[in-house]
Amino acid sequence: MSTVCPRSEHLTPDEPRGTGGASDNGTMTPASIFRDPRVEDLIERGRRRSRLSLATRIDRVRSKAWHIVQCAVAAGVAWAIAHDLLGHAAPFFAPIVAVICLGMTYEQRLRRVAEVTVGVALGVAIADAFVGLAGTGAWQISVVVLAAMTVALLLDAGLLLVMQAAVQSIVVTVLVPAPGQAFVRWWDAVIGGAVALMFAAVVPSAPLRRPRHQAARVARRIAVLLRDAAVSAQDGDVDRAAEVLSRARETDELIRELQAAADEGMSVIASSPFRRSDGHSVRTMASVVEPLDRALRSTRVLVRRVSIAAYHQADIPPAFPEVWDDLADAVDVLARAWSENRSAEFARPALQAVGDRCAALTPGEYHTTVLLAQTRMLVVDLLELSGLEHEDAATTFPPEA
Repeated sequence: MSTVCPRSEHLTPDEPRGTGGASDNGTMTPASIFRDPRVEDLIERGRRRSRLSLATRIDRVRSKAWHIVQCAVAAGVAWAIAHDLLGHAAPFFAPIVAVICLGMTYEQRLRRVAEVTVGVALGVAIADAFVGLAGTGAWQISVVVLAAMTVALLLDAGLLLVMQAAVQSIVVTVLVPAPGQAFVRWWDAVIGGAVALMFAAVVPSAPLRRPRHQAARVARRIAVLLRDAAVSAQDGDVDRAAEVLSRARETDELIRELQAAADEGMSVIASSPFRRSDGHSVRTMASVVEPLDRALRSTRVLVRRVSIAAYHQADIPPAFPEVWDDLADAVDVLARAWSENRSAEFARPALQAVGDRCAALTPGEYHTTVLLAQTRMLVVDLLELSGLEHEDAATTFPPEA
């Protein structure tokens, strides 16, 4: 009975036992490891990612620069009011509350001020009363925190309120303030909250412009994907089609950023009385998040169908790529309207013209029928973004075409 020998036992004397510059005994040397193409590729990808990561970090700091400056100035103002004007000794909690209430986002600033103020008052009151009766120590801290968090939860489920009640009860229990100082600490919190409210009303216009710019960015990405799909359909390049599909699948982050920008804009008009006049514009952009998400998803499906057609070497009639190029031009008009703070209706004639061209396309084989249906769906999604209701958009595009 014969046995199958391992691969290494069949090597000829001239056949190398290692790859990529291995040593005589078959082991990899450090130099040969770094010459390995796979390792070189990993190193290069790491370098590219580092450069991208640095750019991302810089952009992150730049986008939050106003919040940082606002918190820094508010902290100094809160301290100056409590210490220099009112004569409070070491009013450390005034700048702390100002920074906590302003935070790094515009969302729920008014609620943060209320939660911090009530939480501080609650923690101070409970701890001050208990320390006067039972003194201070480990078990006293445990009892005070238990009582403060329980009462805070009974009042409201806000996380900030509960945590501030607990933190302040610990501070009062440990430091054992002099008579009247517990009330001063709460007063410092009120000062910090008031300063935060004052600074919260001063908001730059950038958060109000950001939803429009982000929506325009998503629209431009749709246009790019449509043009790339048209090229893939014309040349039938499988690798190109797969690369376009890969980029299309990386677009979810754009919608998340758009949703965050819209939420931030809504928070600004809710917290700043000086920005209420921008409410209509911000609410309009917040309403496009869902239909724009649908349009982006429809584009991804269309790109995927083109990739499948390229893989199967299926012929796509020349009229289809031409329509996609025209649709990309119309989407660029939509993006420009948003960027220039104009109504999306500005792009409707261009979108309707593409709808008319699309209506003239005739389905043929299965893959062209699917491509036509997906193109029509995308046109309807885009017409909704121009301000039409879904029923009107669907009627504009002839269903029997």
